[in-house]
Amino acid sequence: QVHLVESGGGLVQPGGSLRLSCAASALSLNYYAIAWFRQAPGKEREGVSCISSGEGTTYYAASVKGRFTISRDNAKNTVYLQINNLKPEDTAVYYCAATGRGIISLDDLFLYDYWGQGTQVTVSS
Repeated sequence: QVHLVESGGGLVQPGGSLRLSCAASALSLNYYAIAWFRQAPGKEREGVSCISSGEGTTYYAASVKGRFTISRDNAKNTVYLQINNLKPEDTAVYYCAATGRGIISLDDLFLYDYWGQGTQVTVSS
């Protein structure tokens, strides 16, 4: 059974950094496009970054470009999201998701077949 497990969230002050991890079981992340989404209270889930299968082309939402970095470690079967210069508006539950359909999107949640349970990121002083 496929599982995606996020970790690395927490409470951090504005300007701080976090590295979120998305570890997979029963699924080789190298063959799947992986995306990070986030959902703040009262808001819709939004895509923030994704990495393609294979060569690992990366994509970012305009709101996070320059502060977020997505990467993949095939040996550890884990995808990371490095978040720098955190802002209060980054507060949300962050989810990773995987799709093996050969296309990638930050807009289409239904494209993704597997989801993790989420990890809370809270940015507050």
